[in-house]
Amino acid sequence: MKKESLQQAMNAFAIESECISEFANYIDKEKFSTAVELLAKAQRIGTCGCGHSGIACQHFSHLLCCIERPSRFISPAEAPHGATGFLQKGDVMIFASRGGKTSELLPIMDICQKKGINIITITENLSSPLAEGADVVLRQYVNRETDKYNAQGTTSTTSLCVLFHALQAALIEETDYLNEQFALIHPHGAVGERLNKK
Repeated sequence: MKKESLQQAMNAFAIESECISEFANYIDKEKFSTAVELLAKAQRIGTCGCGHSGIACQHFSHLLCCIERPSRFISPAEAPHGATGFLQKGDVMIFASRGGKTSELLPIMDICQKKGINIITITENLSSPLAEGADVVLRQYVNRETDKYNAQGTTSTTSLCVLFHALQAALIEETDYLNEQFALIHPHGAVGERLNKK
């Protein structure tokens, strides 16, 4: 491996560590609290995003299911073809888009608004269409991507996942979710074995 290649790899650790350590300073605690309250009350939660944001949204939907907040990733391709029927009035849809202008998400937001679904948008661009149409906007912070061209969805994916992890941690506390409940729905694997050890 070239010396420069190893240096780029080491830089990636430094860049992402810096992003995570700085991110908390950009959190609006009042808006974050409102988002947690909406998620805690919702009977169903949808997540939606494209590319790396969509992959992170799938991860968050699984995390929500792990604390018994029924959730589903709604594909931007399927959403305008009936998949938004999963959500009803009073439920929550989370849109993730770093730039806040992802064209595939805009018609889905319109559907959610007409159905009375609460919208949470996660974006860096607070004046974007996806931010302006949301009930709650959570600001995403990204210092730079890890590749030398500052183009690949690396640090931005990590920062989005960290925000999702923070939301899940808050929801566990907000809903008084117990480890015993998780043990029931997660009996397999090393975690299930540890949780269900008599």
